[in-house]
Amino acid sequence: MAINDAGRCVSADIAAGVSPAAALFHSLSDETRLRIVRRLARGEARVVDLTTELGLAQSTVSKHLACLRDCGLVDYRAQGRQSFYALTRPELMDLLASAEHLLSATGHAVTLRPVP
Repeated sequence: MAINDAGRCVSADIAAGVSPAAALFHSLSDETRLRIVRRLARGEARVVDLTTELGLAQSTVSKHLACLRDCGLVDYRAQGRQSFYALTRPELMDLLASAEHLLSATGHAVTLRPVP
């Protein structure tokens, strides 16, 4: 269940018979997508900002943003020739906070949200 050539994952998963809940968690199952979400939780960013800050190729960032857009977690606004990406669902931070608590309780403490 990798991102296909069109950069879509959630819709493709659902079309393949995967439940929407499983497709959502699949969209968050990739470390790169989690890093992008964590960065966007601090504020909007352009693809070039994400590639620089995360040390990733432009094509990698674009494909993962497409996946996150496909499930409605990320969207963009155009300003001139630039696109600024941002999280669309603030509830995502609650989900990541719950995941942090659960992982901490199982002995695997991680930080999924940006540190203030």
